[in-house]
Amino acid sequence: MEFVSGRTDWLPRSFASQLQPGLWGVLAILALFEAPRYQHFAEEFRAAPKFFASLLFMVAMIGVEVVIVQFVTVVLGIDWHSDTAPLPDTGQWLLLSLNDRLPTPITALLRARLVEMHDFLMLFMLLAFSVLFRCIPPPGIGLGARYCFTIALSRVLRFLTFASTILPAVRPWCAAARFGSTSPRHPHPWAQKYFVPYARNHDLLHQVIETDRAFAPQVNYPPEFSPDWGVLQFLVDFLRPMDARVHHGAAATSGAFSSFVIRPYGGCNDLAFSGHIITAALTACAWQEAFPGWASAMVWGLVFHSAQREVRERQHYSVDVVLALYLAPLLWRTTKFLWSRPPPPPSKREALGLALSQRESVLTKALKDGDLSAVREAVEDAEKEAEAVSTAGCKEGTDGDKAVRDEQMNKWLLPFGIGMILVLFVVVLTAFSVADEEEAF
Repeated sequence: MEFVSGRTDWLPRSFASQLQPGLWGVLAILALFEAPRYQHFAEEFRAAPKFFASLLFMVAMIGVEVVIVQFVTVVLGIDWHSDTAPLPDTGQWLLLSLNDRLPTPITALLRARLVEMHDFLMLFMLLAFSVLFRCIPPPGIGLGARYCFTIALSRVLRFLTFASTILPAVRPWCAAARFGSTSPRHPHPWAQKYFVPYARNHDLLHQVIETDRAFAPQVNYPPEFSPDWGVLQFLVDFLRPMDARVHHGAAATSGAFSSFVIRPYGGCNDLAFSGHIITAALTACAWQEAFPGWASAMVWGLVFHSAQREVRERQHYSVDVVLALYLAPLLWRTTKFLWSRPPPPPSKREALGLALSQRESVLTKALKDGDLSAVREAVEDAEKEAEAVSTAGCKEGTDGDKAVRDEQMNKWLLPFGIGMILVLFVVVLTAFSVADEEEAF
């Protein structure tokens, strides 16, 4: 609808933005109406601690990533980003050449923003809440825990990757537009000592390789500004704040942490690999595991469309997108063993039915022969086997004790479930507000 709205006379551009909250509201109402009939709140409750632990882990890793994004952007100074050309990208060349060969409507479709980051989050929410309608096995909160945990792991791998080697931006003007008034234009003292003298001097670089020491004299750059951030003082070296009075006059607050806003969008050097695409691909992996058919194929199609659009719009290099596309399934399959759980032990009645079915041929033959002693012996063996299986698999007490506990638990599991649904909707709506596409510069 976002693609169609604004491109036709009968559908206004604001229709999609008005339709989206309505769809969220319908989903919330349907979930609340279906919740009283849901029979697996006990499993959801047992999965809740893992979900909240995974959610906190994800938020913490995103916070660490934000700091490292700021560091790799400002460590070389704003001028380096403006003066350094982008890397050659054959994926960009391929897409540009296809523009000359494909029909104009297809090219327009490939360039269109069919889905955004919040759309993939909404797709996962639909999948997780479908447990209420018995579309996927419970617990739905367990699936959410695995999703958050895998995203957190992907963020760890991501900031370790892009912090290891700093790549020039796909958009050279980005750093000056985003950080020009808040970050120094000259390199960090670490870069002044270990990078700048050897970046363009081949003779000095050969000597560094031979001696394995940084020996070249440093250029005199302006001193680093060091405000008092108290317990957060260690972040000054990483975030490199500028004295606000340089750009905003003497009345400005001089380097207060509260006035130093860390932007929620990415930095201006290339951040390998793409965080948008790996999150979208993890959503597709979850759908593929639940519905390995045309539904998951459609989600994967949207992922590939977003991937090529990231390269077209110069948000990432092609290698960032390729890395994200094969890392997501790898991470999703790798973390499966952490969240897989053994099937629940059979009840005594189920175990007895299974044991009798295994002795069906013996019982049939004994009944035909009229051998009651053989029938009695087979039934007694089945009862002993069923008793052993149910006793070994379930140590929670008798069926009567379990029924009493379930009755007591059900008194507060329904309020817990409804409360969890509301909490999850608040969390997701908050995520939607910060998960839009990056600004274009």
